[in-house]
Amino acid sequence: MSDILSKKLRLLFILCSVILLTSCAGQTYFRSGNVQKGIASWYGSDFHGKLTSNREIYNMHALTAAHKTLPFGVYVRVTNLNNGKSVVVRINDRGPFIKGRIIDLSYAGAKKLGLDISGVAPVKIKVLKKYSPKKSSQKFSIQVGSFSIKKNAKILKRKLQKNYRNVYISKIKISSNTYYRVRIKARSVKSAEKIAKKLMKQGYRTNVLEEH
Repeated sequence: MSDILSKKLRLLFILCSVILLTSCAGQTYFRSGNVQKGIASWYGSDFHGKLTSNREIYNMHALTAAHKTLPFGVYVRVTNLNNGKSVVVRINDRGPFIKGRIIDLSYAGAKKLGLDISGVAPVKIKVLKKYSPKKSSQKFSIQVGSFSIKKNAKILKRKLQKNYRNVYISKIKISSNTYYRVRIKARSVKSAEKIAKKLMKQGYRTNVLEEH
């Protein structure tokens, strides 16, 4: 092999190595049991009902979170280092995209940790090896409407009660705003989806929720 060819091959090898290292820079890969510490934040009503990075519909009332690199579907235990509270959430979105923050929790996850008021807090994230939510604790409902005026929620509730059982109003306060959510309880996810499809045919916009 000529010296010129040898030098070219060596240069090509170095160039490929630099490209490979550069493409991996800034990314962190986690295995089960790994721990990461940093700042957590949360996102809520502005994104509710919109698509997440893994093409799910974001549900602010489900225990989910966004992370920059963890695989979708992975469960992590998030512990608030200020008060010791912890919650298990499923990764289904990408973010946060603010320097210094390591995880963006759903409203439900933030509330479990006491972040719904403070907004941000230092946390510890631990990747769980195996985790399956207990089926016995799973509860489902169909949200048919959300109102800032209680009277409007009551009107919809009475209308739905003509054809459906277990219709109720759930009150929630987000920041300085209060919302009255009209929901129908369901025995299972299949039952909830069946009711939701029927309501959609009637012109309602619905969300099937897994309550915790």
